[in-house]
Amino acid sequence: MGGSLQDPAESAAQGGAFEGSALGDKARVREKTIVRTSLIGIIVNIALAVFKAIVGIFTHSIAIVMDAVNNLSDAASSLITIIGTKLAGKQPDKNHPFGHGRVEYLSALLIAVIILYAGLTSLVESVRRIIHPVRPEYTATSLVIVTVAVLVKIVLGKYVKSVGEKVHSDSLVNSGTDATLDAVISTTTLVAAVLYMTFGLSLEAWLGAAISVVIIRSGIDMLRETISQLLGEKVDADLAKEIKKTVLSFPGVTGAYDLVLNNYGPDIYNGSIHIEVPETYTASDLDELLRAITIKVYEEHQVILTAIGVYSVNTSDPKICQMREKIFEEVLAKPYVNQIHGFYVNEEKKTIRFDVVISFDAPDRRQAWTQICGSVKEMYPDYTPMIALDTDFSEE
Repeated sequence: MGGSLQDPAESAAQGGAFEGSALGDKARVREKTIVRTSLIGIIVNIALAVFKAIVGIFTHSIAIVMDAVNNLSDAASSLITIIGTKLAGKQPDKNHPFGHGRVEYLSALLIAVIILYAGLTSLVESVRRIIHPVRPEYTATSLVIVTVAVLVKIVLGKYVKSVGEKVHSDSLVNSGTDATLDAVISTTTLVAAVLYMTFGLSLEAWLGAAISVVIIRSGIDMLRETISQLLGEKVDADLAKEIKKTVLSFPGVTGAYDLVLNNYGPDIYNGSIHIEVPETYTASDLDELLRAITIKVYEEHQVILTAIGVYSVNTSDPKICQMREKIFEEVLAKPYVNQIHGFYVNEEKKTIRFDVVISFDAPDRRQAWTQICGSVKEMYPDYTPMIALDTDFSEE
């Protein structure tokens, strides 16, 4: 029945681990990593903003000044990331039993709004300079400072993004991407400076406008992505496959279906699943099995299964096994049918019950379900089909 189980004391300790998982060692290490990386980002961005602002003011370069403003918004974003991470790590309480992990999504949303606002304000200023131009005055020193800033932002961007991907922090990933984008923007500023010094062609205001558009687009993309996460996205297909693989590793479990995971912050999942087991299992057998599955899934995937449903499977009647094969062949041959599970025939009540998963690509899922019900009834008119229209929430 899935190997040795923990004794009651260990199970209780495991239950405590479920409740306090946000404060586990992994969560604490993740929090410290995000805070440390964000502090580095704050220090670097403030230093760059100061240098760029000085250079921009003395050279009358609106593009460099806008670059400095963007660095300040990056520093503010890093500060919000720290605050959001700290709040997200708070213990679950009476009003928030699933923890506060989703605060990280709210902080990412706020960062997107700040970036969008910075882009809009810089666009207004750039347009004003296009209408009332001021000729820039570059020096070799100012160009060296901007060049150094480009190199620093490239290094910072790669570092922050790599850390963000490692700890699954969207805020850090966005900050890293934004830093890399800043490096590209600053490079175009240098190009404009060279063009002005060589040909006397001033593109400062126009370049500032172009930078603003890029910032605005970046803010909109981040806003759209964060809102999508808040609305609820489908579970990662690889994670779903691994969880089902773990569940199927238990002897007696012939199928794992209907996995539903609810996200309560980065890498914080609660969910449910259905399993198929022989009809001969007793309540005691199931109790032991379900506890073992819950513990193993948490240990291997840090996912808390709050509920495990059970489908019974006919195992002893050859006639029913033959019915199963024929119905599977008929139904799975129909378009848009992805899966059948939970198949069971009750000879006493003359019922055939199973769930059918119909793809979201189907023009009319309910019509496809109706046709399946009709086909099964035609095949076995003496039985009553009890077919549930099901959904695969991890469908690719």
